[in-house]
Amino acid sequence: MYSKILVLRFPKTAAQKPIVCYLTKDYDLVFNILNATILPRKEGVMVLELAGTRKNFKEGVNYLKAQGVHVQNAYQEVKRNLRKCTHCGACTAVCPTAALSVIRPEMSVDFDQKKCSICELCVPTCPTRAMEVRPKKLNFAG
Repeated sequence: MYSKILVLRFPKTAAQKPIVCYLTKDYDLVFNILNATILPRKEGVMVLELAGTRKNFKEGVNYLKAQGVHVQNAYQEVKRNLRKCTHCGACTAVCPTAALSVIRPEMSVDFDQKKCSICELCVPTCPTRAMEVRPKKLNFAG
């Protein structure tokens, strides 16, 4: 099974079409939508994890591109700068995946990187700017 997190940008003309559904139907791919902002007559953005065989994955991505969707790998990640974090909890209110949560009774903020969908909602919410978007470090086995 091959899996990647992708950022899809839909042009205005494609935002209303059920393009992603065909990835399952026609290419036997499984997708998990991590974040999406799709509005009528506006550009849409979707972050999803796409999984299947390498061949089907490649064909599915080619299909998306043929539909006018801009496809890019999610090579960024959200990190927390512990020196800046005051554990105020503001970020936990906007986190859609519960990657940020309050540990009780200590009242400290926990950040589970594995749950993060890279939606970036926590970044502008953090009053101390402890949440930062950084390029993802890629590990290449050689």
